[in-house]
This record gives sequence, structure tokens and C-alpha cells, in this order.
Amino acid sequence: MNYFFNLSVRRERRRCRLILLSLLHSSSHHVDAAVRPKCAASNLSPYASSLYSLLEPILEQDPPQLSSYAPLFQFLTGQNFLKLGQQIHAHMTLHGKDPNAFVAAKMVAMYASSGDLDSAVLVFNRVNNPSSLLYNSIIRACAKYGFALKTIDLFCQMHCRGHKGDNFTFPFVLKSCADLSSIWMGKCVHAQSLRIGIEFDFYIATSLIDMYVKCGEIRDAHKLFDRMSVRDVSSWNTLVAGYMKQGEISIAEDLFVRTPCKSIFSWTVMISGYTQNGLAEQALRLFDEMLREDSEVKPNWVTIMSVLPACSHSASLERGSQIHDYANRIDLGSNVSVQTALVAMYAKCGSLVDARLCFDEICQKKKNLIAWNTMITAYASHGRGLECLSTFEDMIGAGVRPDSITFIGLLSACSHSGLLDTGLKYFNSMSTLYTVEPRVEHYACVVDLLGRAGRLAEARELIDQMPMQPGPSIWGALLAACRKHKNLEIAQMAARELLMLEPDNSGNYVLLSNVYAEANMWKEVGNLRGLLKCQGTKKSPGCSWIEVNGKSHLFLGGDKSHPQAKEIYKLLETLPDKIKAAGYIPDTSFVLHDISEEEKEHNLATHSEKLALAFGLLNTSADVVLRVTKNLRICGDCHTVTKFISKIYEREIVVRDVNRFHHFKEGYCSCGDYW
Repeated sequence: MNYFFNLSVRRERRRCRLILLSLLHSSSHHVDAAVRPKCAASNLSPYASSLYSLLEPILEQDPPQLSSYAPLFQFLTGQNFLKLGQQIHAHMTLHGKDPNAFVAAKMVAMYASSGDLDSAVLVFNRVNNPSSLLYNSIIRACAKYGFALKTIDLFCQMHCRGHKGDNFTFPFVLKSCADLSSIWMGKCVHAQSLRIGIEFDFYIATSLIDMYVKCGEIRDAHKLFDRMSVRDVSSWNTLVAGYMKQGEISIAEDLFVRTPCKSIFSWTVMISGYTQNGLAEQALRLFDEMLREDSEVKPNWVTIMSVLPACSHSASLERGSQIHDYANRIDLGSNVSVQTALVAMYAKCGSLVDARLCFDEICQKKKNLIAWNTMITAYASHGRGLECLSTFEDMIGAGVRPDSITFIGLLSACSHSGLLDTGLKYFNSMSTLYTVEPRVEHYACVVDLLGRAGRLAEARELIDQMPMQPGPSIWGALLAACRKHKNLEIAQMAARELLMLEPDNSGNYVLLSNVYAEANMWKEVGNLRGLLKCQGTKKSPGCSWIEVNGKSHLFLGGDKSHPQAKEIYKLLETLPDKIKAAGYIPDTSFVLHDISEEEKEHNLATHSEKLALAFGLLNTSADVVLRVTKNLRICGDCHTVTKFISKIYEREIVVRDVNRFHHFKEGYCSCGDYW
């Protein structure tokens, strides 16, 4: 259906262009009106007929009146008929007509709506005395295309020329202030609206609220909102979004409940806000409310894009799959943005196969940079380096240029897969071949790449040569590598830098404590723990969760609060003998306390990921893939135990930790023990 509609539109445009070319050509050669092409209105579509009637004045008059061109440019605005507009502009020029401010305003609007901002600016610059209407046209054009500084500069020029601005001026200027996060300029513009008495104009007030929200001044936005006599749903939505962005959930919820005549955007803002604040359960619950039969508002493609990350956060593959089915039922499954969000959701829920299937379903011509980056990042998070590189080369072959996000995924994949030389090659080619300047994130990936390979001196040298100050991600990658390769000297140096940058991050103290513990430096471990206690900094407890029959079950280390705790611990008690018979040797170096080996083995047995796995074994059939998510990095002993469990119980297991995914099957892990 869309194909035939687009074909009809293209034919209509060709017909209009032929009419225009024919008429303008005959006019420019002063051919008698009697012999001009006859295009009876009855033979034309309404659109072409309107165009023809607007052309008649400039064809009948000799010379044509300048004012006759204004309705033509206005008619073409928003129609994406750039060529037609250029031809009419050329006709005007050939007849020696220079646009005045009124006609220029129509021309600027036409060119801007057709994607030709350069011509719009050129027309504006050739008018000696721009009017308010002309300023409004060019300000709107520059704001629309993201030229925020130019927009504000034009507004200042307008003010200096004595034009005050109106409700067609201020919304676009305020949008530019928001884009620049310039609260100072935003307040100056607000003051201007106060001086001329239009602060509470419907559109200006909503734009002011939006500006204050985007500049982080939520209290000022709320004060203005409270003073508005008339509020539409967009002003409510803007304020709700602002409080969600600030993490003030209860205020946002109260505003949402009070919002009259909630729109689809109202619901989507709440779902997106819950997701961004890590409240996946609330986001999914609100989405379910929209699906009820008595709901007046149903999800659209933006809503679906907003709720899918909630499935990713909670590792709820079943819910994500259900939403995928719903999107297909309402004919949104072929929307590129929805398809890309599905790729990300499946990848983050551990189903790389489904992620790839969704990616392959995207029409090749519609695969944009975001879609390619999503698939590259998916492979990187699963440690599939070769597939990641292949996808990158396919992207280049498709004519899509990479950006900084592409290279973060690419370098991360190389790091997790041990592709040292390949990773260094891509890093060195970023600026030379692809004009992408390396940022701190890219250097962190390369430090990690070198560190995992044991080339700590080279990693340290790279940090010294960085053109910017190394951040926490750089020193954190180096410290983690030092722990793996037991380099105490560089570890202490990296830790000093890291603790200066992030003194309140308990993870940094824990990482250094681990380095000391593995070197049997128990005094230093005690000193660090004392420092943590003195500062009141608490260590994040390790926790793991698993989804069974659509419900997530959370476990902490040593947790006995679960209703099936007795059965879980009984299974774990019998597990060591089974896996030891298969060759397992407990690695007690991961229990970082100065206690006996027997106590260490008992401590290892109750790690949260083992509890989640035991629960999964008890409550699922053999053909179900066990998917466990952990909030921290999986410990080496749990990694080894999971390999043995996958072999002995003949189960496929996917573990997602804070760094990457591990796929276990038949006693092997997809990481190849390089992690």
C-alpha cells in the first residue's frame, strides 16, 4: 500500500514540475498567452490545479508583481518541492525582482522546510531591513537544524533592530538555550518575555518550562508551572520528564496521576523515566496498564522502544519476547527503531541468536548507524570478537561511516577476545582512516586490551602519552589488569590515582584489597577496611537473579531467606562431591579473608550466582537455558563451577556479569577463560 502511495506522490510531483517548467519557459520567452500550454483545471489533481492557479498571476503580468511570488513560496513550504521552489526563485530573478522582507520570509520558510538552510540564510542576508516576520522565519530555520548559537545571535540582532519578538520567536530561542544548557541566556530571554508581557502565552510558558527542565532548574520550572492559568498536557509532560530525569520519582508520579487527559506521550514519559531510573518492574507494570482493554491510550512505537530496556535491566527475556509479539500484532515489528531496540533487548537478556535474527530482519537500506552500532556492541558484550569485526566490515561495505560508539564496541570486543594486534590496528586507524578522534573511553579499552594480555608497561606508557587527563575508567582498567597478573607495584600506583579521583567508590577499595589479599598482605587489607569503615563507605553486596516462569528471583551471598532455601542448600551440599569427581579443585584465592581453607571452601559454596544456579536447576527442565545476572564481576571459582555444572547436568547456562556475558555449554565457556 505504501509503495503505491509513494509512487502516486512521485508521479504527481513530476507532473507539477513539468507543468511549471513548461509555463515558466513559455513566460520567459514572452510567448503569447493564447499559445501557452493549456492545462485545464478539470484535467489536474487538486494539488496541481492549486499550483496552476497560483502561477497564473506571474504568467499573465508583464512584468510580474513581486507580491505574486509570496503565495507560491508559501504553497511549496513543507511540501519538499525544492526544485520547484528554485525554479520560481530563478524566474523572479530573471525578471529583475529582489525579494522584500515579506517575500523573503516566505522564501526562507520554503528553503528551510525543503532542507536547504544555506539558501535560506543567503536570502535572509540579502535583505537590508529584515522584518519581525523574516527574523522569525530564519530563527525557526536555524533552531530546527540545531544551530543554537546562530539562533541566539539572530535573536540579539532582532532585539538591537528594535523588533521585540512574539510567540513565534521565543519558543525557538528558548529551545536553543536548552540545547546549549545555557541557563543564563535562558533567563535573559525569560526576562525579555516578561518585559513585553507575554510570559504566560501558552506556547512561550511551555517552552520556558522545557528550557528550565533541560537546564536542570526543575524548581524554577515548577514555580512557573504553578503560575500558569492555562496548562496543556505538554506542560504537564515536560515537568514529569524533568522530575524523572532528576530521579525524584514520587513527585513525577504525583504529577502523572494529576495530569488531565493523559496523552500517549504522558504514559511514555513515565515508562521511559522508570526505565532510566532502573525501576524496571514499575515500567512494565505501567505498560501492562496501557494494554488493558479499558485503556483509552495504547502503546505506539516510542512506548515500545521505552519499555524494552526495562526488560534488559531485569534480564526478563520472556517479557521482552511478549512485547516483541505485541509489536508484530500491531504492525510495528518492521519499524526500524523498534527493531533496533529489540536487537539491544535480546542481546542484553542473553539471547544473541534472537538479537541477530532481529538485526537481519531490518531492511538493508534502512540499517542506520544506530542499528549497526547496536549489533556491534551486542557482539562485544558477549565476547564474540570475530563476529564483531565481521559486522564492522559489513557496515563499512554498506557505506555507513563509524562513530566513536562504534569503536568503543569494536575495541571492547577485541579486548574480551584477546585480539590484541587487531585491536591496536583499529585504534591507530580511528583518526587517520575514519576521522574519529579517540576519547577517554577508547583509551580505556586499549589499556584494558594491553592489560589483559599482560603488557602492563605498555599500558602505563599509553596512559602517559594520552592527550587528555586519564579518568577513573583508565586507572580502573589498569588496576584490574594488575590484579590478574599480580603486579603489586603498578597496582598501588594505579590505586592511588583512582582513589584520588573517586574517594567514595567502594569498588576501588575492594579491588585494591583483593590485590593485597592475593599477596597475603593482610595488614594492608585490614587498613583498607578500616579506612572504608571510617569514611562510612559501604561495599555493594554481591547479588544474582534468575528468571523462572516469567518471575525474577534475587539471591544475596549466603542468603537463606528464599522459600526454597532448604532445597537450594541441600543441592549445593551434594554439588562439591559431583564436580570434584569430574576434576574440580576449589580456588580459595577468591575468598579474601585470613581464614582456614575449609572455611574458605564453605564461603565459596554460598556465592549468590551459585544459589541462583541451584534454584534454576531445581525448578526448570533440562531443555531450558539457565540465565543468571550478577551485579558484580563473576568470581573465578564460580566461573569454574559453572563450567562443571553445564557438563554434569547437561545444561546450557548464560551468566551476565557487570562486564560481559559468559555462555557455558558442555563444560566450556564462550570466553575461552580469557576474561
